[in-house]
Amino acid sequence: MMVKDMSDKRLQILVSAVNKDAQKLPEAMNIESDAVIVNQLIGQDEKSCAEESEEYIFRDHAIKIMRRHEKGVGRSRNLALDNSDHEIIQFGDDDIVYDSGYAQKILAEFDAHPKADILLFNVKAQPGRETYWNEDFAKVTWKNYGRYPAYAICARRDKLISSGVRYSLLFGGGAPYMNGEDSLFLHDCLKAGLSVYRTDVAIGHELVSESTWFKGYTEKFFFDRGVLYHFLYGGMAFALGFRFLYKNRLTMCAEMGLFKCYRVLLSGIRHGRTIKE
Repeated sequence: MMVKDMSDKRLQILVSAVNKDAQKLPEAMNIESDAVIVNQLIGQDEKSCAEESEEYIFRDHAIKIMRRHEKGVGRSRNLALDNSDHEIIQFGDDDIVYDSGYAQKILAEFDAHPKADILLFNVKAQPGRETYWNEDFAKVTWKNYGRYPAYAICARRDKLISSGVRYSLLFGGGAPYMNGEDSLFLHDCLKAGLSVYRTDVAIGHELVSESTWFKGYTEKFFFDRGVLYHFLYGGMAFALGFRFLYKNRLTMCAEMGLFKCYRVLLSGIRHGRTIKE
């Protein structure tokens, strides 16, 4: 096994993957830094697909692959974070392709903004899944933190580790409740006092693929959104939940109706109050 002598340990990407040929990901994703790849072997036989780890060199970058049977994107991201050791860490997904030169762009942006603990970069989402596109460099606040996916997030590792912030095991793919883990992560970063900024620097794009969690505007969708709103907004969850549904009533509530959707969301908020992480 080749092990790289890493004197320059600045940038490390932490990739969460599911049932992939992990050795092919560095080339498929155009990774230009050292990496920790956690590949979850969901639904695969534990005897024929054993949990294991390996390290090798890809284009002069140290790649560590960890194959695990445990389920949940939060577990995956936390495991990768626990096994990281570089100055800057970057969260990634297995369906992102990075632009040539992206790694130097990330490092240059952190060097240009030493006050930033976390930077949120532009990654072009596939059509229909767009939630954000940064047009400037600006501070992220409680008013606008909720739009960003994990693959936008890069952080100074020592700041993140010392804050104690980790990904929730309750939300996201493979978890009990649907998406929202990235918003909750940034919520906790702000709560911990970390300085979060957005930047208009673009670093890659998302491949077209089917969503692993969205199955339509079902009762589970609204119930899980209620659970998430409890953790995000506390006592304001009822009001902000109604605002969210009213704003999207023509699309999200077209089948079930606004008030039924709201009743289901309320039940999710009440359920969230009983959960202890």
